Amino acid sequence: MMRKLDSKTRTVAALGGVIVFMGAMAWASIPLYNWFCAVTGYGGTTNTAEAGSDTVLDQTITVRFDANVEAGMPWEFEAVEREMTLKIGEDGLAYFEAYNPTDHPIAGQAGYNVAPFTAGSYFNKVQCFCFTEQVLQPGERVEMPVYFYVDPAITEDRDAKFTKTITLSYTFYEIDLPQDAQQAALDEAEETSVN
Repeated sequence: MMRKLDSKTRTVAALGGVIVFMGAMAWASIPLYNWFCAVTGYGGTTNTAEAGSDTVLDQTITVRFDANVEAGMPWEFEAVEREMTLKIGEDGLAYFEAYNPTDHPIAGQAGYNVAPFTAGSYFNKVQCFCFTEQVLQPGERVEMPVYFYVDPAITEDRDAKFTKTITLSYTFYEIDLPQDAQQAALDEAEETSVN
């Protein structure tokens, strides 16, 4: 009898261990996937750079800009310029415009990718609005820059070297307001109700 109880206890403990392991893997899957994509450029993930390229080739590439908002995100968001043609390695500066038509502040974060995926690891962002959260006040309209270049090493990649057009796509999704923005909104609401 004692032996059967030990066997059942071990089975329950093993199943509990499997459940904990699976839960830990599910929790870690998104950060691990993001890390994998950032390292390999898989899924159109771009690179970041400290400065622009020091090499500019005589070969050109067209960069298209795509702007979207997640379902339920009340912002209006669009690319100011739909595309630009640059020399490979040349610094590019593009602007996106966001507008908050609501009567309350909204915070957003931009997710992004590059198509074709093979070009992702050669698309370098030096500065981008997507690196930080954005808070737009009621009725506020802003232009947000992205400073980038296409790495000349793309011409040596057997899969990416024939790329003539790259599409940089952003999708804004709503996030919780940062504490300071929440407090500013509360202070403004109080001031309005007093007046």
